[in-house]
Amino acid sequence: MGGEVYNLIVDLSIALASLVYSHSVGMLISKGTARFLALFPVICVFVCLPLNLKTIIFAGPISFLLSWLGSFKLILYAFGQGPLSTDPALTLYHFIFAACLPIKIIRNQENASHQIKKKSYIDYAPKVILFILSIIGYGYKDYFHPLVTICFIAYSFVFMFVVSFNMIALLVGTILGVKLEPQFDEPHRATSVQNYWGKRWNLVVSDILRLIVYNPARAIFSYFFPERWVSVPAVMTTFLVSGIMHEMMFYHLGLYRPTWEVTWYFILQGLWIGMEIVIKKTLGKRLELPPILAWLITMTFLTLTTHWLFFPSFLRLDPLVTICKETMALIGFMKHGHLLSREEHACPFFG
Repeated sequence: MGGEVYNLIVDLSIALASLVYSHSVGMLISKGTARFLALFPVICVFVCLPLNLKTIIFAGPISFLLSWLGSFKLILYAFGQGPLSTDPALTLYHFIFAACLPIKIIRNQENASHQIKKKSYIDYAPKVILFILSIIGYGYKDYFHPLVTICFIAYSFVFMFVVSFNMIALLVGTILGVKLEPQFDEPHRATSVQNYWGKRWNLVVSDILRLIVYNPARAIFSYFFPERWVSVPAVMTTFLVSGIMHEMMFYHLGLYRPTWEVTWYFILQGLWIGMEIVIKKTLGKRLELPPILAWLITMTFLTLTTHWLFFPSFLRLDPLVTICKETMALIGFMKHGHLLSREEHACPFFG
């Protein structure tokens, strides 16, 4: 574990130096091809950084934050778009946080309070209880149907994912003294797949994909499709790119040869949303479903497709047990200086 911590420090140092360089490039070179060429080496470095790490708890965040989000933000920055391109320009301090973290600073800070929905601690109580029950339930996975076990894993990781993002936003917002846009909007209440991916789940990534893939794809397809239907191939292209980026992340996590199941998962999401767009534009309110039925169809589709195509790649990593062992190894290293690998640590929760 000691070697892994050292590799993480090396990666973070390289990332920090790269972001300082990228900020300087933005100050010296105007937006366009020249700035992109100057930033291209940094993008390549970001994509390769997770290959220096062997643990999920380190490689996962580096892959998502730098290889995916960081690279995409720098591409947008090269052409004067995205969250890194502001007027006035971001300070180096703000630039580093905005480039490598899943945050989006609200530009009009004076009206920020009206844009953020405040929740009480009571709102989170049922979610915490479900998370605890999922962890306990996974410990007895041999007694449950495999689909139930997958539900335990799915909810556990969604909960940890959302909590991690919220903690990052709270911490960064406090450090920078700014209000940040919300990253999730109760995805479990989505009444269509388009509503789920576009307006409720991981909104920072949705905004980045909209800028770097959807808008250019829409502009290109406008030459071949009528304006009424141009959003359909643009959406499908966006989900194809999202699928490829998820394949990259899974490769970073386990160095397994891609099976492309995850890519097909996102292609299927894009096809479904394309169908929703066509139905809405052709039938309109004539086929408007009751909210409860629309919610049931949406959640059923997402659950079945996730179980079928997304989770097989995910479960190859045995994620809960692996992360538990890696966390215990990290705690042992920090507490006692023991340089033990995750294989030499037992997980106290799952045996």
